[in-house]
Amino acid sequence: MTTTNTPLQRQAAGGTARDHRLEELAEAALRFRERTPKITVWGRRLARVLDGGGRLLACGNGGSAAEAQHLTAELVGRYEDERRPLAAIPLHGDTSAVTAIGNDYGPVNAFARQVQAHGRPGDVLVCLSTSGRSANVIAAARLARRLGVTAWAITGPGPNPLADACDDALTVDAGCTSTVQEIHLAAIHLLCGVVDDTLKGA
Repeated sequence: MTTTNTPLQRQAAGGTARDHRLEELAEAALRFRERTPKITVWGRRLARVLDGGGRLLACGNGGSAAEAQHLTAELVGRYEDERRPLAAIPLHGDTSAVTAIGNDYGPVNAFARQVQAHGRPGDVLVCLSTSGRSANVIAAARLARRLGVTAWAITGPGPNPLADACDDALTVDAGCTSTVQEIHLAAIHLLCGVVDDTLKGA
């Protein structure tokens, strides 16, 4: 008896492209469930940093920039429960700084120079990249670690250069960029939930 286990096998067996797209996302989410203990560790650590007056910096390009800004917005605003605002900065959000740094120091330094300006020892930098190969994000991670800022990577499949450049990494086992981004959003929401739960219990 033949079974259809992979998205390509199911496509051959019938069904719409949208059906297969959702099946691929569901499978990636189930695989990513193995990473939830690490998200719990990160969230508790981040809550302690933010509660103690530290800050979160976040960076990424394109869709990953949107994910970075989503993360910081949930912290400065709120995720699900009421709490005080928390210090979080999306490094791509200051367009004047990004373009000035890119013009004067080259685009590879667009985030690293801001890490040098805003990061303090004990702060956290979250680096998002679906490929794990974005040169400006890798440069930011390397500088963060030299400054005593904890660098965490959220990437696509590992190993990859960004994961290697950071103190720790969450990798998403999915071949499609859009699926990786969707799992990244789920990871961000899970992380924010742990931060809120930790602060609630403090």
